[in-house]
Amino acid sequence: MSVSASTNFKHVSYLWDEAKAASLAGDEVALLIYRSNLLGADLRLTNYGGGNTSCKVMSTDPLTGKQTEVMWVKGSGGDLGTLKKSGLAALYVERLRALENIYRGIEFEDEMVELFNHCIFDLSSKAPSIDTPLHGFLPFKHIDHLHPDAAIAIAAAKDGKKITQELFNGTIGWVEWQRPGFDLGLKLRQCLNENPGIRGIMLGSHGLFTWGDTAYESYINTLEVIERCAAYLEENYGKKRPVFGGARSQPAPKEIRLQQAAALAPVLRGLCSGYTRMVGHFTDDDRVLQFINSNDLDRLAPMGTSCPDHFLRTKISPLVLNLQPTEDLSDVAKLKEKLAPQFDAYRKMYADYYNTCKHPNSPAMRDANPVVILYPGIGMFTFSKDKQTARVAAEFYINAINVMKGAEAVSEYTSLPRQEAFNIEYWLLEEAKLQRMPKPKPLSGRIALITGSAGGIGKAIAKRFADEGACVVINDNDAGRLEAAKADFGKGYSSDVFATAVLDVTSSADIRNAFKTAALAFGGVDLVVNCAGLSISKPIEEHTEKDWDLLYDVLVKGQFLVTQAGVEIMRKQDIGGDVLNIVSKNALMSGPNNAGYGSAKAAQLHLSRLNAAELGKDRIRVNVVNPDAVIADSKIWEGAWAEGRAKAYGIKVEELPGFYAKRTLLNEVILPEDIASACFAFVGGLLNKSTGNVLNVDGGVATAFVR
Repeated sequence: MSVSASTNFKHVSYLWDEAKAASLAGDEVALLIYRSNLLGADLRLTNYGGGNTSCKVMSTDPLTGKQTEVMWVKGSGGDLGTLKKSGLAALYVERLRALENIYRGIEFEDEMVELFNHCIFDLSSKAPSIDTPLHGFLPFKHIDHLHPDAAIAIAAAKDGKKITQELFNGTIGWVEWQRPGFDLGLKLRQCLNENPGIRGIMLGSHGLFTWGDTAYESYINTLEVIERCAAYLEENYGKKRPVFGGARSQPAPKEIRLQQAAALAPVLRGLCSGYTRMVGHFTDDDRVLQFINSNDLDRLAPMGTSCPDHFLRTKISPLVLNLQPTEDLSDVAKLKEKLAPQFDAYRKMYADYYNTCKHPNSPAMRDANPVVILYPGIGMFTFSKDKQTARVAAEFYINAINVMKGAEAVSEYTSLPRQEAFNIEYWLLEEAKLQRMPKPKPLSGRIALITGSAGGIGKAIAKRFADEGACVVINDNDAGRLEAAKADFGKGYSSDVFATAVLDVTSSADIRNAFKTAALAFGGVDLVVNCAGLSISKPIEEHTEKDWDLLYDVLVKGQFLVTQAGVEIMRKQDIGGDVLNIVSKNALMSGPNNAGYGSAKAAQLHLSRLNAAELGKDRIRVNVVNPDAVIADSKIWEGAWAEGRAKAYGIKVEELPGFYAKRTLLNEVILPEDIASACFAFVGGLLNKSTGNVLNVDGGVATAFVR
């Protein structure tokens, strides 16, 4: 690594490793991927999924055997930070540029995208994106198109063109805002022709193009331009006026922020989920707090964002809540009465925006609910179809905050005109991209808290729900076991899929904290699975009062308290929900040495029926799964329970699995995954009108039949 280069940058990260790059020498496509990954690793340079990079190389044409110039460019979708060769599109440069001969003008812009396919060089490469001609009409071997906050702040400033000219002494060109496409590619070429020797081009309200003859030259050029923009902004913060006009109020203390956010998130989630069930994200990042507590909030927030990438993720503008940081959120009915008109006003604003700007062929209006919700003094909530999209929306709005902050420091912030914003949001090509997206999984948008999910049945349920699209809160009363489960989940699932909490179901404080985790991480809860348990098998004369109390505290009282807390959140959301109770065939079948455990299981079963009868009016379904003899990965079977059952049946402990299988009608060993499948059957969409039911998953034990 070049030490001198790495120390020259304060506002961007110099990550180039000369040894790594040397190992890729001669492979320009590999160097393109390497450079792209470095650029995508620094969120100050570009945001998730944003920007694109390219390189042009000479390759052998498989049709003629002659050398031809090929452009490799990031394809449609994807992310620079994780880009691989499979995410690139490869096109004949000559064919791409020849499309100019049949280009009919900007009114026919969209028809050019289909024609990109006639320029494909590598048939296994990714579909070309709308930005392909922006790279194709520039002659440079390596090109970076990024959306750095520091550059967009200048690009979105009222005097952005003048600032760019003065800041870079004419070495950075300027192209006014225009929707990406074929015509914009021609405009970039024109800008270069009129300004030979420039090192980059600023796109008004949009982003930055920079380039070089090698991957390294392009990388360094990109860093230097962004560094200069960021340094210029820093020099000007607070000079003209305080940042965002100064603080109007101070943020609430951290503990209060989290308390208020956890209490409010389920209510907001319910209000946002009228069109489709949403998952939430909360952040009280310092940059957010500075903005939402500023004097300029009311002026800047309604303006919306400038960069199309920001706008597509965050919607036309955020909803700023009219709530005090110290607002009493305990009276949910009163809170909803206060919030409902605010949401109605936002939906009306969005509908007016759609109706005013729509074209005859525009797609139908989409969800009118806000994506970004700002709570002054507390923080920012974002809601979307899944956790990753909600989190990324928050990151994009923080980008937008950075842009507003910079633009206001050096000039005056300007957002995209409403019509231009609409033309991006409801672009037919964007709509086509949405229509091509995979069908949501059955549990997409659902949030599950499964007690005792660090192992055994609970862990299997959590994994099955996550596989089916749900977000899950993994928990256990054993911190060490929970850490092991967290590491295990981390290997197979992203951090957007699961959260963890220590949870002893006999502790009201632990229960509150677990549901607080669900609210802060995902916005609420939809699926509560009471799976935590223990077993004590003793003859009646050996059963102690302590044994009895422990069994009833964990199995019965624990189920009651967890259900009670879960129902409180579900009622706040008012979008229904499911409670699944993992009980046992022992709730229905009598056996020796089992008075405490069997009677507690019977209590769990009847408590489930009682809850089903009470919660139907809230569209909350309560159902039961009755397993039997699930030994694999079960903490219950590690100790005295297995010994007690073996003693009761007059066999050895190691003979238990076979003994239990042989006594079933199907002669089957029951696995944790079998119970997970039964749980999914209840919540996967086919049994939405089923409540108060019992599903036995025991291989068939006739004496445990419900009827």
